[in-house]
Amino acid sequence: MPASFLLKAMPDDQLDRDRRRDQRHLIHSLHNAALQREAHIWTSGRGAILVDEDGREYLDALAGLWNVIVGHGRTELGRAAAAQMERLGFASTYAGGSNRPAIELAERLAGLCYPHIQRFFFTCGGAEANEAAFKTARFFWKLNGKPDKTKIVSRTWGYHGTTLAAMSATGIASYWPMFEPRVPGFLQIDSPYPYRFRPPAGAPAGDTRTPGQIAADLLEAAILREGADSVAAFIGEPVQGAGGVIVPPDDYWPRIRQICDRRQVLLIADEVITGFGRTGDWFALGRWGVEPDIVSFAKGITSGYVPLGGIGVSDAIGAALDAAAPPQTWMQAFTYSAHPVGCAVALANLDILEREKLLPRARELGDRLVSRLRTLESHPHVGEVRGLGLMAAVELVADKASRAEFPAAEQVGGKVHAATQQRGMFTRMRGDIYNFAPCYVTREDQLDRMVEILGESIEAVLGR
Repeated sequence: MPASFLLKAMPDDQLDRDRRRDQRHLIHSLHNAALQREAHIWTSGRGAILVDEDGREYLDALAGLWNVIVGHGRTELGRAAAAQMERLGFASTYAGGSNRPAIELAERLAGLCYPHIQRFFFTCGGAEANEAAFKTARFFWKLNGKPDKTKIVSRTWGYHGTTLAAMSATGIASYWPMFEPRVPGFLQIDSPYPYRFRPPAGAPAGDTRTPGQIAADLLEAAILREGADSVAAFIGEPVQGAGGVIVPPDDYWPRIRQICDRRQVLLIADEVITGFGRTGDWFALGRWGVEPDIVSFAKGITSGYVPLGGIGVSDAIGAALDAAAPPQTWMQAFTYSAHPVGCAVALANLDILEREKLLPRARELGDRLVSRLRTLESHPHVGEVRGLGLMAAVELVADKASRAEFPAAEQVGGKVHAATQQRGMFTRMRGDIYNFAPCYVTREDQLDRMVEILGESIEAVLGR
């Protein structure tokens, strides 16, 4: 048994009682009553380690839910929250009110974000941020005399949240059936997904476009099909996270930016996962020389210690908001927008990121992670290893040559996930894709052990 499992465990009867209490009273955000019967009840964490009520330690391969970037157990974040609560626990930031932590955080972000994004609105999380982004896009075009520009284009395998409009933009079909019909005016194009993207049939003879350019051109085709005067914005994650860490070709995003400019469509960068250093930069589109019109963020801004998210908008959009007069009010009306405690924790979190130089560390750890994961590529069922910065994925396949997927009924991904938990590691899967996005403070030996555990688990489930 691994040493990490030798902590004193809670008596089984207490653990069973807590699980029964959980099942009796708590509804989970991805609710599955059967899974809760053996669920972990997490009790503490430190660095890259989570501890459950059974007393067992687990390497946190997904930094909570892509968000605990400075690691678990950072007492300075707790102190920042407590100090702010003692001064001012809450005050409304509706018109006529503000607070110093919110002002300071917006000013701080202006120095870290894209050069043409200097204005910020704060929410409680990523789905709310994307909802605000959609509304802002519609608002902007109405002010500019184009009230019919309301549609939002997104991509398959994109994840943008599960509130009703955000779910309608999310391109993971398993989220839809029990909540249909989706909000009208949302449509998806194919992801650039290099491992699985197939250009549409009927390409002209002598077509010299790259796969990245062909994938980007699907956006222009959709805009023309819908009518450019009806499309408000395109939303995409720089690297698709929950969909399986899908890294686009390098020529994809520059062409997307050109198409949006040519067709007068706003570009929304969903950086809920990639923001605050996950790819090694403060925000991810900059690595391709691209700036969005709106950026949405959450997760890493507070390392998940307090709920906080938001959007940043371009100078042009900010000027439009300022110029609008009643009754053209930019109405969001979130009670907890710019919450002083959330903003204070975000500021302390940014201090940690800068003081401990965690962005370059994320780049270094990411290089190490992908390099180590590539040692698994010799396995006949490891189809692809991919990643950018400190986020990576291993895609398991039934047949390497054809890239055929396992039948869903075989639950291969679930079995591998169970095997990794037995060996002391926890994450989330997308089908048969094992996702990694560890804390930036993960030690090198812990990172190496994560790879070893996955390798051992793949062999345990699928053989050598």
